[in-house]
Amino acid sequence: MSLHVVIGAGPVGTATAQLLAARGSRVRVITRRGSGPDHPLIERVAADATDSEALIPHCEGAEVVFQCAQPPYHRWATDFPPLAAAALRAAEATGAALLSVGNLYGYGQVDGPISERHELRPNSVKGRVRAEIWAEALAAHDAGRVRAAEVRGSDYLGAGAKSAFTMVALPAVLSGRRAQFPADPDAAHSWTDVGDTARTLVAVAADESAWGRAWHTPTAPPMSIRELAGLAATVADAPPARVSRMPAAMLWAAGLFDPNARELRYQFDRPFVIDSSAATAAFGIEPTPTAESLRATIAALRAEESASIG
Repeated sequence: MSLHVVIGAGPVGTATAQLLAARGSRVRVITRRGSGPDHPLIERVAADATDSEALIPHCEGAEVVFQCAQPPYHRWATDFPPLAAAALRAAEATGAALLSVGNLYGYGQVDGPISERHELRPNSVKGRVRAEIWAEALAAHDAGRVRAAEVRGSDYLGAGAKSAFTMVALPAVLSGRRAQFPADPDAAHSWTDVGDTARTLVAVAADESAWGRAWHTPTAPPMSIRELAGLAATVADAPPARVSRMPAAMLWAAGLFDPNARELRYQFDRPFVIDSSAATAAFGIEPTPTAESLRATIAALRAEESASIG
């Protein structure tokens, strides 16, 4: 029985581990605290994934290492490089392939839909971090030291997804309050389903021709924040959504004019749309309808709220 290692038990790591186990593979999930989904074929291991010497023994015998972990958002610049480097080193040392979860930050500001053909031209600190991580993995692949690929999505929807929409707008919509968003609520934006990213990861892992490049997760047609909020209200049987742009004074008060927020505002103040046609053509994966992604998002959010109250 094949063994796959999944680093990280966030929304994508959890969905990937569950999908692999459902298909009959042994899965070893590595997190700092030994957390992860419960399944007879899933082994949960506590280890520091930034320490390659600690990581290597847990990757021995694995066909693929899925690097799905990410540090806290504000610590990407310091914590992401050692995490990615350790995963790459472990894959090289054990002969496993390395399949990483990326995002669109490395492309910078692009006019029109963003495809894998676009050059990486990051215009932010976080974007440079993601571009450099992929450049190192691709260089190792090209040198024959490891097989590597990366799967990229836009902002996530689905069980456990955390994004500007799920954290800022959605709670207000579900409670019938006005949702004030810190950018243009009418700009077109792509929303990627967590489960679709897991399906793409598993498809790439199984296709010998898919290595040595990046793939975009098949993603539903774009929707603005206002449109997404309206659909969420319908799905949740909540009052009609009311959405407006957050006033400048509130942005200042919330600290949203700091550099970390400003550098990525272009993603919401103008169209930010993913072209994922290549993966759909290659793997036959059709994106999950946005309404279905929202149902999973809302169900998980309400479960979290119930657990915190209980």
